[in-house]
Formats: sequence, structure tokens, C-alpha cells
Amino acid sequence: MSDEQQVDVYPSMTVVKEFESEKADKIEPMKLGKRLKEIRMAHGLTLEEASKRTGLARSTLSKIENEQISPTFQAMQKLAGGLEIDIPQLFAPPKQLKATGRRDITRKAQGKPHPTTTYEHELLATQLTNKKMMPFKSRVRARAFEDYPDWIRHDGEEFLLVLEGEITFYSEFYEPVSLSEGDSVYYDANMGHMLTSVSEDDALILWVTAS
Repeated sequence: MSDEQQVDVYPSMTVVKEFESEKADKIEPMKLGKRLKEIRMAHGLTLEEASKRTGLARSTLSKIENEQISPTFQAMQKLAGGLEIDIPQLFAPPKQLKATGRRDITRKAQGKPHPTTTYEHELLATQLTNKKMMPFKSRVRARAFEDYPDWIRHDGEEFLLVLEGEITFYSEFYEPVSLSEGDSVYYDANMGHMLTSVSEDDALILWVTAS
């Protein structure tokens, strides 16, 4: 192996220090004022509104955001309390949003069928893997509580919207409730639940399950 190749594999301390120095020059120091403004804007607050929440003068907030003054620890406590955040969040860089470009279109009646004894499911967006949500439409075939051998339970949370007809929504910790077209319910899917159709025709619902 030549000397030149050895430098590539085992860089000298001089090369390492020069690289670290160059890398350090590119790291932008954390600007508390900029971070504070990002948090305030994320909450949809004006300076005046943030002033009322934190108990700090509007002019003080403006000076902090413009890096004209540094807040005292007491001021940071007021900022954290008023903005309902933890103090470390004032120093944490904001998360960079990165679009993945994922998209899946399901045409009417072209979802993947998945019939059961109580429901006739139509799975939607089936081309996408590792989804954070599972959307599907279901015809509710069940007509009585006794049609189910046991409560349905699974991980995650669930949203249900009635598209057609009327259903009775049963859950183990609440009284049964009737839901008609346009009604919806959001619930913990670990809680036992089940549905029955009570309209003349089988009800149609949209379900979205999130892990």
C-alpha cells in the first residue's frame, strides 16, 4: 500500500483536526431568539398574546427574539410556562420536515375486499406499506350484539364516520350510542368495541385505525 493510500485509510492528526475545524465552522450556533419566535409562531400567537401568556413585556419578547438581549433564567421559566413547553425545548433545534412523496389513490369500489361474518370491509390505500394509518370502508352486517363472540380489541386508536344508514356503537366502558349518517366517534381501540346496523339497509362506515 502506498503512502497516499495510507493517508486515505488512516488520516493523520493534522488532517483530522483540519476536518473537525472546518466542520465546526459550518455549525450555526443556537439562536435562542430565533427558536423562541418559531415556538411562538407554531402556537399561532402574536407578540401581544405571548406577552399576556408569559407575563413578559411585549418589548422584552421582541428584544429576545431579535437577539438584542438574553433572557434570565426567571424569564425562561415564564416563557416555558406561558408557552406550555419545557425549558430544554427553547434550546432544541426544530425538527426538519421532510416530504416522502408517498401517495396512493383508491378509486370508488376498487379497494381490496375483506369480508367477515359481521363486516364486509373494503381496504383502502393498499399499495402503501408501513402506513401509520389504516383506512377502510365497511358494510356493517351484524344486527345484534350476540352476533359477536367477544369484544373486538386491538392496539392503537380508531376513528369511525357513518357514511350511510344508522348504527349502534357498543363499548365496554360506555353505554351504547346510536350514530347516524355524518356522525363520528374517536376511541381507544384497546377498549372492547363493536357495531350493529339498525337501519333498514346495512350501514356503511369509514374507519381509520392509527397505530
